Amino acid sequence: MKTTILTNLTLIDGTGSEPFEGAVIVIEGDRIKEVLQGVPSSTPSAADRLDCRGQFAIPGLIDAHVHVGSTEPSIVGQHRMNFPSYSLLKSLKGMRETLNQGFTTVRDCGGADPGIRQALQEGLIPGPRLFVCGRILSQTGGHGDFRLPTENHVPVPYPGGVGSGIYDGPDEVRRGVREQLRQGVDFIKLMAGGGVASPSDEITNSQYSPEELRVAVFEAESSGTYVAAHCYADRSIVNCCEAGVRTIEHGNLMTETGAKAMQKAGACLVPTLVTYEMMLRKGKELNLPEFTVRKNVIALEKAYEAISIALKMRIKIGSGSDLLGPMRNNMGQELALQARVLGPMGALVAATKTNAEVLRAEKDLGTVEAGKLADILVVRTNPLDNLSVFDDYTNNISLILQGGEVYKSLL
Repeated sequence: MKTTILTNLTLIDGTGSEPFEGAVIVIEGDRIKEVLQGVPSSTPSAADRLDCRGQFAIPGLIDAHVHVGSTEPSIVGQHRMNFPSYSLLKSLKGMRETLNQGFTTVRDCGGADPGIRQALQEGLIPGPRLFVCGRILSQTGGHGDFRLPTENHVPVPYPGGVGSGIYDGPDEVRRGVREQLRQGVDFIKLMAGGGVASPSDEITNSQYSPEELRVAVFEAESSGTYVAAHCYADRSIVNCCEAGVRTIEHGNLMTETGAKAMQKAGACLVPTLVTYEMMLRKGKELNLPEFTVRKNVIALEKAYEAISIALKMRIKIGSGSDLLGPMRNNMGQELALQARVLGPMGALVAATKTNAEVLRAEKDLGTVEAGKLADILVVRTNPLDNLSVFDDYTNNISLILQGGEVYKSLL
């Protein structure tokens, strides 16, 4: 097996421990063999030695809420403008750029199917390691129903892009979940509340009945996996937690009522602050629909307070971006935004160790420790001093290792 040795590093290992200087990381094959200070006890003479020149090593970043198939700023508009094949081919550039930003692993929360995961695993296309849910489940008029209020045609499942399907009633939800599980998805995604980008609901709405939610969770857990649910407000959050939903996506309007339900259920929160910040900054430039611009203001108003409540209640907090189309080149800004509440170390841990736990992949990912997959970034300056280091990722990230393979090196 190939051996790679990274030397002359300050290591921030993702566990929350303080950085330590003079770190050496020994990689054998696709995994980390040992992490130490000083000189390794024994290494093959043919080992590749990379002098990192006093720079900073961190785990490969993980984003727990992306849509790799999103190529346009509006999910409603994308399905009207583009053939699924065009959207897929256009999304290849975004997947490559995701890895360029230092995100070696992502969880796709709607649209990507197991075939895209397989293509990435086999190296057919460059991009992050991918966890998928396939098609999102939505009720009629829900956040995944992309028909305009004036349109009366029967809803059809959207293939590709931010793919969704309409499933009403427990039996239909059961069928929808089983169909995704049959195809080999990693988890199930439901729209359990209104959304910013959807035309027929408000973000305060709750969606899916408790019975429908329970059916989805039962089927997912019967296959050894879990349910993630899009929702903003307490009613949605409480319904989801009582049904056994494992991860709450967004949660911007959560109060202590919703937080107590999450705490009792042991659910994880995956905030996505950067998408609302970017839509606020670029909404007019990108010609976002008026209903999106209006609801985005409401979503952003309480978002930081919701994370503060989650932190106070000791709820596990992950990290997502949820950026659409041309806004996706700003994924790393999520860390700086979360740091306003969690602090720099807390934000970095959320995007590494905690997100690995959200993905149920903590045995392999999330920290720089012996036995883990060698997903490692080397950055020029200390991210704990300034997390905006990831804004200019082209220049500031000098090394990207994914599974022990060098994807990028400026060393």
